Amino acid sequence: MPETSSSDHSIDPVTLEIWWSRLVAIADEAATTLLRTAFSTIVRESKDFATVLMNREGQSIAESTGGIPAFAGIIPRTAKAMLREYAPESWREGDVMITNNPWLATGHLPDMAIITPIFHQGRLVGFAGSAAHSPDVGGNGTAASRDLYEEGVCIPPMHLYRAGRRNEDMLKLFLNNVRVPGQVLGDLEAQVTANEVCRRRTLEFLADTGLDDLQALGHAVHVHSERAMRKAIAAIPDGRYESEIHADGIPGQPTRICCVIEIEGDNLTVDYTGSSPQVAAGINCTMNYTQAYSVYPLKCALDPRTRRNEGSYRPIRIVAPEGSILNARYPAAVSARHLSGHLLCCAIYQALAPAMPGNVLADSGSAPAMRIRFSGSTQTHARFAQLLFSSGGMGASLHGDGLSTTMFPTNSGAGSVEALEAVSPLLVRCKEYREDSGGAGRHRGGLGQRCEVQNLNRSPVQVVLLGDREHHRALGLAGGLAGASGAAMLGREGEPLSLKSRVSLPADETLTLLFAGGGGYGDPTERSRDDIRRDIALGFVSRAAAQRDYGFDEAADTAQPSTPHEILI
Repeated sequence: MPETSSSDHSIDPVTLEIWWSRLVAIADEAATTLLRTAFSTIVRESKDFATVLMNREGQSIAESTGGIPAFAGIIPRTAKAMLREYAPESWREGDVMITNNPWLATGHLPDMAIITPIFHQGRLVGFAGSAAHSPDVGGNGTAASRDLYEEGVCIPPMHLYRAGRRNEDMLKLFLNNVRVPGQVLGDLEAQVTANEVCRRRTLEFLADTGLDDLQALGHAVHVHSERAMRKAIAAIPDGRYESEIHADGIPGQPTRICCVIEIEGDNLTVDYTGSSPQVAAGINCTMNYTQAYSVYPLKCALDPRTRRNEGSYRPIRIVAPEGSILNARYPAAVSARHLSGHLLCCAIYQALAPAMPGNVLADSGSAPAMRIRFSGSTQTHARFAQLLFSSGGMGASLHGDGLSTTMFPTNSGAGSVEALEAVSPLLVRCKEYREDSGGAGRHRGGLGQRCEVQNLNRSPVQVVLLGDREHHRALGLAGGLAGASGAAMLGREGEPLSLKSRVSLPADETLTLLFAGGGGYGDPTERSRDDIRRDIALGFVSRAAAQRDYGFDEAADTAQPSTPHEILI
């Protein structure tokens, strides 16, 4: 392979593709390392993490293809913040930096960002970065906190390792304030190990290629990705596109997201001016989070094939007024920031639908995701803290039905029920598709699901519900109907619960969770009769709903349904 100096930006296309692919493989190997060494089911099973390779300015060159894509877009912003606090010349071999400051990292305290410098021939040439959701950071874990101080331990940018020596005093203080210190420390060290794998593989890459650093290659990658994104933006007619999304917010105080998208040539601006002011509860977003969850759905809609990196994001500008729910001032409560931030994809797609109907989705029932946190003590008095990751339905599109029980815009998986049951006194009694939850349309919204979780303990288990879509359903597009709302019930009597609450689940009692369905796309009367018959046969749509929403007369046609292809995720 030809040698290329760091000042040579004319890397031929074949070499660029080979080298670029190898860098992505490095980020993916780091991700695999994190998955296989993490202690918590949040990382191991639900894949709530990301890994990134960056140049010496903290700009991303390669992002892991698994995990949470939006996190990968935030990690470089964290690295740049650390470089502002710790000058490049102060970094040493063996350093590892850590922070979970929501304004510098991924938007709430449970996400730990860890950055490791990469030195080659005695010079700083790049950084390995990872972010992962910790099983616990102290605090009350609810959306009801009034400020950040109630939500747990906030770690400013500081050394987790300094020249290879672990900061034991910092860890001792931090771990003394969490419920499951063994899991927390295990996940932190898994991130350190993942970064180390990224660092070593990058050095092997530099040795193999003869490159002095990552600058020339990074420049070429950024130019290629930026060009692809600008071409996609330029294909949209210039103009101003608007939408407004309403959410449950907090009790007695619903919230709204105002979205204006302006296209001017190959530049795109998303402006959230007019959105609700920040609130005294944990549903506020930091600008890092708003940026990431605006750019990612745009990347999906505009340029889904080019690999993501710093260049992909340069043509896009995000504006959110300081003090709003999408750009909250420190120390606002942000623990459940996804309840606002996940809705940004809905606002963006509703706005862009008239200009590019073939590229967008109706609202997803999993936007925002509903999270349920169980904590307490086992029969042997061991502490546990577990999150249930399950999904609503995705929105339908011009091209087909929405995916059932599938996350979007986040990419976390449902995880293994057996893994959850193995580490907690919980039994998942039921996990099934929720009939009639997908919004009707020419293409049906994805189905939500029904979950029943039983407490097998002799003592109560604390449950924290973090959800939305109780009063504001996932909207359809182009005449499609909204999906079913979300809900939760306690006990055999089915006592209704707020989706933003903390309750005690008594011994042997059951919590029932109904996850929201996705919005439909297009006029429901235009849906294929074969598809309606199949939905009825599979239990996706009831006969009553088929008649009500689709005007379907079952007696008029007795043809058999086609073979199903959907499976529960």
